[in-house]
Amino acid sequence: MKQNLTVEDALELVLQAARPLQDIEHLPLAASYGAVLGADLVSKVDHPSISDTAVDGYACLEADTRSASLGNPVRLEVIGQSPAGKPYVGRVRPGEAVQVFTGAPIPDGADAVIRVEDTLREGDFVWLMKPASRADIRPKGADLVQGQAYLHKGDLLTPGRVGLAAAMGYATLPVIRRPRVGILSTGDEVVEPGEPLPYGGVYNSNSYSVAGLVAEAGGEPVILPKISDDVESLRTQLRRAGQLDLLITTGGVSMGAYDIVRQLLEREGEILFWKVRIQPGGPLLFATWNGLPLMGLPGNPVSAMVTFLLFGRPLLFRLLGRTDPPYSRLRAIADTPFEANPTRRAYRRAVLRWVDDRYRVATTGNQSSAVLRSMAVGNALVVLEAGRSAQQGEAVEVIPFPGAW
Repeated sequence: MKQNLTVEDALELVLQAARPLQDIEHLPLAASYGAVLGADLVSKVDHPSISDTAVDGYACLEADTRSASLGNPVRLEVIGQSPAGKPYVGRVRPGEAVQVFTGAPIPDGADAVIRVEDTLREGDFVWLMKPASRADIRPKGADLVQGQAYLHKGDLLTPGRVGLAAAMGYATLPVIRRPRVGILSTGDEVVEPGEPLPYGGVYNSNSYSVAGLVAEAGGEPVILPKISDDVESLRTQLRRAGQLDLLITTGGVSMGAYDIVRQLLEREGEILFWKVRIQPGGPLLFATWNGLPLMGLPGNPVSAMVTFLLFGRPLLFRLLGRTDPPYSRLRAIADTPFEANPTRRAYRRAVLRWVDDRYRVATTGNQSSAVLRSMAVGNALVVLEAGRSAQQGEAVEVIPFPGAW
């Protein structure tokens, strides 16, 4: 068992243990938002399927209109019209024009369009006040070419990508099955919200905050009944958990007599590492139990959320085969001082803002790992290397909370 690892070394072990899922589901378009594409998609069609107009106006021959101006308008005969979905079936000849509407196919013979605002209609004729433009014609296949891949395995299906898949001709999409992630809180003092709170008790916030983080990262959270500080209860719950791709526990991973997760895994599992040189979240544990990856998050609410962001989220991205990074990094100007930890990398909760064309960041206040309120008020983490504090006005590294920016 490795101990007291750097963030980078611990993350490498986590990702090495993560085996990308191969299970493919086919979802209808409307149910696929937020899923991860399981195969490359090639367009089934050209788009546009035929050259069409990008504007309302008149399709004509560009050569007929080259001399058109306000002082010398050109007159063309209007021989028909072409709304979107109802193409004009004839051919445009010199001196003629067809009224077209955005998205309508360009009639045979026409090679340019004059915008309606640059014309004056007079019965069966139209006066052009400027030359028609070829640029207002969208050529066939200008957006999509049939047979070419535009979406790829591992792409997160955003609204734009789902819309693109629809335009490519797909009614259903092959997606990676969402990883089933069990979430288990431990501790005699933990009480479910809504129940009377006994003396010394604490409500189970960890299960629900971590479940939200799992869902946001693309997993399917399975909240398991919390257990007391008893190794046999833990063993029983693990056996009853059902088919999971990852188990996340909160609490029970430190050095105390009641830290049952660590005790059970030392006897019956394989602990890949225990403790990481970070604050908050130092007691993080990663192991396997009967072949199931198990990530033991610390019991303090902030520690649980921060360590999931740094380690659990990348693990889920690897299981899903996602091609985008699990979180982003940027630089911001500190509006308040941030205090370092002397021996460990620190992740300080902060409020990130965009002010006067630059990012600025300020502390949420009390940085105790028990102050869960800071994770609701804050929207980012300021990263401080061991022993290196940041003063007001300095540039600092920031990790925005996913979905906050």
